[in-house]
This record gives sequence, C-alpha cells and structure tokens, in this order.
Amino acid sequence: MLIASQMEPTFARRVYPCFDEPAMKATFSIRIIHDSSFVALSNMPAIDVSEVKDENGSLWTVTTFNTSLKMSTYLTAFVICDFDYVSRTERGNEIRIWARKEAVKNGYVDYALNITGPIFSFLEDILNVSYPLPKTDLVALPDFGAGGMENWGLMIFQEASLMNLPSDEFTSRKAMIALIVSHEVGHQACGDFEIFFFQFKWFGNLVTMKWWNDLWLNEGLASYFEYLGATFVEPKLSLDKIFYAHVVQPVLKEDSEIARSLSESEDKIKGSFSLMSLFDNITYSKGASITWMLSGFLTEKLFIRALTSYLKEFSFSNANQDDLWTHIQMVVDAQDEVQLPAPVKQIMDSWTCQNGFPVLTLNLTTGTVTQEQFFNKNNRKSTDSYNNTWIIPISWMRNGSSQPLTWLDKSSKMFPEMQVSESDYDWILLNVNLSGYYRVNYDQLNLKRLARLLENDPKAIPDVSRFQLIDDVFALTDFGYVPIETALELTKYLAREDELFIWNVVLLNLIPEDSESALKNHEVYPLLKKYLLKRMLPIYHYYAGFIRQNAEALEDDYFAQAYLEKLLATACWLGLQDCLDLSSELYAKWRDNPEYKIPFLIRRTVCCYGIAVGSDKEWNFAWEMYNHTDSIKEDEDILLYAMSCAKESWLLYRYLQYGLSDTIFSSNCTSVIISHVVTKDTGHHIAWEFVTENWPLLSQGYGHELLHDVLKAMGRFVKTDVQIRELQVFYNATLEEDEREAITMLLESAKLENIERRKLLVKIASWLEKNIDD
Repeated sequence: MLIASQMEPTFARRVYPCFDEPAMKATFSIRIIHDSSFVALSNMPAIDVSEVKDENGSLWTVTTFNTSLKMSTYLTAFVICDFDYVSRTERGNEIRIWARKEAVKNGYVDYALNITGPIFSFLEDILNVSYPLPKTDLVALPDFGAGGMENWGLMIFQEASLMNLPSDEFTSRKAMIALIVSHEVGHQACGDFEIFFFQFKWFGNLVTMKWWNDLWLNEGLASYFEYLGATFVEPKLSLDKIFYAHVVQPVLKEDSEIARSLSESEDKIKGSFSLMSLFDNITYSKGASITWMLSGFLTEKLFIRALTSYLKEFSFSNANQDDLWTHIQMVVDAQDEVQLPAPVKQIMDSWTCQNGFPVLTLNLTTGTVTQEQFFNKNNRKSTDSYNNTWIIPISWMRNGSSQPLTWLDKSSKMFPEMQVSESDYDWILLNVNLSGYYRVNYDQLNLKRLARLLENDPKAIPDVSRFQLIDDVFALTDFGYVPIETALELTKYLAREDELFIWNVVLLNLIPEDSESALKNHEVYPLLKKYLLKRMLPIYHYYAGFIRQNAEALEDDYFAQAYLEKLLATACWLGLQDCLDLSSELYAKWRDNPEYKIPFLIRRTVCCYGIAVGSDKEWNFAWEMYNHTDSIKEDEDILLYAMSCAKESWLLYRYLQYGLSDTIFSSNCTSVIISHVVTKDTGHHIAWEFVTENWPLLSQGYGHELLHDVLKAMGRFVKTDVQIRELQVFYNATLEEDEREAITMLLESAKLENIERRKLLVKIASWLEKNIDD
C-alpha cells in the first residue's frame, strides 16, 4: 500500500479547500494521521509524532510537520509508505532518497544520492541563491504518471528515473538519472511538474509564474539548467551534443507542426486549452532551446547575473516573462561589452509570443539573408503570429574561421561580408553549433561547396554543425523547400563520418522506424543496401570490434549507448552478413550459458536477428527466458519484441496464439505482441488475419484501442482503394457509426501518404542508381 500526491497543475483543490492558483501563495501546516506501520512524508521535516485512538480503540500515528515556507498550492505534497531511505547532508541540507526496502538494500538509489547534493551545490554557486529548506526527500514510486515532480522538499519520481543497478557501469542510465534529478533540483527555485527530468527547483518553487500561460518560465529554465547540472556531475557527457540531440533537434521537428506559441495570453488558455496540454515539449524543450540561445548571445556571465537578480527580487512570489526581460535589460544596460540590436523584450517576445520558428535562406552571390516562418509548403497552414519576423542572432563561420555574431532584424538584409568569391573553397556556415533556434536553407552553390568539403575534410565543419546541416536539409526536403536529391548529395561523404549521433540522424531520415517493412518491399531496397553499406562499413567495423572484444570499453561513450543499436539494426536489416553473424554468435553464447549477458546497448537487435536467422530452437529459448522468474522488465520487453522477428510464419502465428492465453500474459502484453508482429514484413498479414479471426475474444480484453494500434500499422501498407475497402469491411462490422467516419479519414490519409512516399522512393531510387558507385 502506498499513497502519494501529485497536485500540479490544479489537483490541490481535490485534497483540501483552497484558492488553487499559482499566484496565491501561503504557508502550510500539515498533519497526517496514518497506520503506525507506515511513515508519512511532506514538504517540511516532521516536528512531532504521537499516537491517537479512534472510536474502536485502534491506535493511529499522528505526524505533524513544520510550517512550510510561502509557496503555491500545487507544490504541497505528501507520501505515506513503508519505504527505507539512504541519506547524506550537503551544506546543512539533509538529503534522503526513499524507495522500496529491497531496492535501498541492494544499492539501487546510491547513485542518485551521490549526485543530488553536488547538483544542489552547483546551482547554489552558479545562481548565488541558497536553497531555503532544511531537508529534501526524493521518493522513487513504482508507478507515477510523470518522470518526476519538484514538490518543494519532497520530490517524487518514477523508479526508473531514480534507480540504477550498482553493476551497471554504462553512462546512459546514469545520464538519464542525472538529467532527471538535475531538472527537479532546478525547480527548487523555479517550481514545476516533470514530464522527463529533474527540475531545477529555484525556477518554479522559489519564483513561480503568475499563471500557467507562462509555465515555460518554470519548465524551460529548469530544462536548460538540467543539462548544465547533469554534465557537471557526469563530465563525460558532451553538453553541446547531448543538448542538441535530446532537446533542440526533436523540438524543431515538433514545433513546425504545432500551432501554439511558448507564452500564450491567459484568456486564450482559459478559453481553449486544457492546462495539462501545456506540459509538452514546446514548454520544456523549446523553452530550454530559447534559453540556450539567449544565454549564447548575452554571454553566460550576463545571463546568470540577470537570473540571480530576478530570483532575488521575486523570491517567495510570482513573476511573468516581462519581469525576466526587465532584469536582463537592467544587466545589459549596465555594461558595454554586449550590444543588442533592440530591447530585450522586443527580441525575446519575437521568440516566445509567436508560433513556430524561422528558416533563413542565404544567397552567397549577393550575401542576402531572408527569413520566413518554417512551414509545410506541401500543405500550407496559415498562422496567426505577429508579422512572422523574428530578431535573429546569427553565429557564422567562413572557410572554417568564426566570424563576429550578427543580427537579422527584418525579413531580408544584405550582408556584404557573406558574399563569396568564385573559388570552390570559399564557403559559409550559418547558425554554427546550432546556437540559434532556427533552420538554415543554403543556395545550391553553397550546398555544393559544403558537400565537397565534407567529402575532402569532414572535420572542417564542427560535429554539431554537421549534424545540423544534415538534419536541416532533410527537414527542408520533407517540407517542400528543397528536392530530396539535395539532401542525398550531403550523404556521399559518410564513409568518413565517425560520429554515431550524426549517423543516427541520417538513418532516421532515410530509414524511418515505421517504414522498414514498406521499404523492404520496394525496388529502392537493393540500391539503399549497396549505397549505405559501402559507407557504413568503417564505423560498423570499428564498433563491432569493441562488441566482439571488449564492450566494457564503451561504458563511458554515451552516444554509443544511445545510438549504436540503430546502426547495428540497420546493418542487419540491410543484410550485412557480418552483422547477422555477430547477432547469431552472441545469441548462441547466451543460449549456451544463460548467465552470459549480451551487452545491453545492443541486446534488442542481437535477440531480434539471433531469432530471425535461427530456427524454432532460438525462438523457444527466448520464450523460455521470457518466462524465467528472474527476468527484469527491460529484458522482458526486449524479448517480447525479439520473438516477433521470426521469419517463419508458423512461429509468428504460434506466438500470437500464446498471446491469447491469460495465464501466460498480462492483458496489455497481448496487444504489444500483436503490435510488434503487425509491423514486420512477414507478420503484418498474419497479425491482421489473427485479429479479424479472434476479434470477439480480443474485443473483450482490449476494446478499440487495440484496433486503432493495429490499424495504424496496417495503414502503412495501404496503397489502393481495394485494400482500403478490405480493411473497412472489418471496421464497419466492429465499430460504432461515429468511429467509422474517423477510420475512413485515417485510411484515406494513409493512402495519400503512401502514394507520396512511393513518389519519393522513386526519386531516391533514381538518384541512387546514378550515384551508387561514387
């Protein structure tokens, strides 16, 4: 039994009578009456524990807590549990981490304990603001809807966000824990609700936004500092690379589709948004990206100075984004090193008050840079933003040397210093190291020069800028700005690319996760195979050598842990014999000795292809291991997936049949099995037949959610009206009338998408044929 609270955004009113608004701050005196075999925790330390009898004569424990500091209702919190804890003291602040007794005993929370204090101290030092509470509890819950929540003095996390096995030396798990803890600690100043990571508690808890429309002041600032805190305690993480790969690149993808600005008016949110919908990537990651850009053009020194002033003035009260701009302006006005082209408010409102972000287009011949909102030219959506102009800081480099920061403050401007000569070796790169929140579109002349430069000397362009160049050009292709051939030209150099995070962005664009089986059945597949394998072999062999001889050597390489799986899975999918052999070898090693552990960073791919190239013996072993009482959840998930990789139809059919058994699986596993099988090229027809044959039985357990998942997967294979009708016959027989209409629309749009994709694949195939031997 366990009770834990989650009050953000507006759930405190369900627990106690209150004006549940972030600007209405109060002090709270909390007392909890509970069974004596449990411990009660709240924001403040307990000051009294006594006993009381109820009318039946049963004894209860009464825990009374010290009165809190002045804070918002959404930060009040309590947990009643029978957990154990480990503790340490950092600068007079007692830090305790609570978890299930066996997890504490086995040392699963030791890492989190070791980093929490140093992160607090790091933030206190950098912001020059002391943490005002005498204690901090962090609690690992077996089940929690968010990644973490920054309640003042009582932070709550999912177990996975706070625990790692002492034997797990790999940094990827530690990096995630460091990020989440760091985010929540950051809130202890700012206050917020975590979707992903530990929030910096100075933002949100100490200074809170006036109302939810400025939630990004909590979450965006906390998300920015989360990366500073995590790389402080885990210096092996490269701050730049991890910030772009985790934060900027994913949110640029999302932001071009979402019609919402970072800071909305109160009226608009009260009128149309659910508050919960504000806890999204725009608030967190766009907020962090804009903060990163702001810190970059101000310099970190001035930015931190302004934040310290802001935190001190608004401690224990509330602020809106204009208050932050005022404090930054004061700091800018008091010095003369950094000159801005406009007032801080005018610059920053252009980023926070309008939807989306700009794309800059550079004409090398004239040195003209123009800006427009980045939107999908293939199906243009109008926007209601103000005048679609941003005030844009442009960091740039020419022929490898950095140039002074310049600004674009209107829709188009000529920069004589950006005109180039006729020499093929005269090139320009904008937005160096992705320091600004925008995309860049170069003219054909510059792209040709950059492509040649990459082939001759890829390291002349910094790692992050290579990543961004490729990501930008594929996004520009998707959105109708440039033809796909332009993006493909930039991939010719890849045999010389040794950065996994850059390979990852290429592979995700050329072989999206959800199109593998569709690609396999297209003429583009053998061409892709030849073109990509030729370029992948150097980096593949480099990492395959480690896997065969000494996988532990990769334990500090965060990007190997994050992205090696995609590289290996692609090599196997392209039929690289060495990759298939490697998977078989490692899988056989595990079969011969179940104590042997396949390196975790490639376990999913090795198990998948170990089964794919094997027979029923390999499949049966995975089944046996899945049913092993000792297996941990992550391994179970890997095996559930891997068993769907079988190439034999009868094995897949048997697997689906097993999935129907209540005694073997919990109900949600059955839908997971079907979803895995339906995405495989061998499996999608088998899974579809299985669902239609067994629908009466399946519908009792899974209802229409399963149907939607299966339909989404089936939608990838719909190319003709006949196929749509086939699917519709079944859906018409099983769905209510109002749902049928939505399904028809979904199938129609899937068909159009597939037709578009086929057109694109024809272009890719034609380009590959011409360039395959380059």
